[in-house]
Amino acid sequence: MASLVRPRRDKVIAGVCSGIARRYGWSPNAVRLAFIISCLLPGPQVLLYIALWIFIPKES
Repeated sequence: MASLVRPRRDKVIAGVCSGIARRYGWSPNAVRLAFIISCLLPGPQVLLYIALWIFIPKES
């Protein structure tokens, strides 16, 4: 299993969704779609995305 890092390629904004998808072997587009759908629900999804953007390291 790959480690959790934000890729330099295959990213749309910051690579958070793509990094999560790589880590768990999922489709990056499915993770992005799940995030967009979750934004329709109340909660701190955008704040969580920003926090992950800060704390998940970039791929070397």
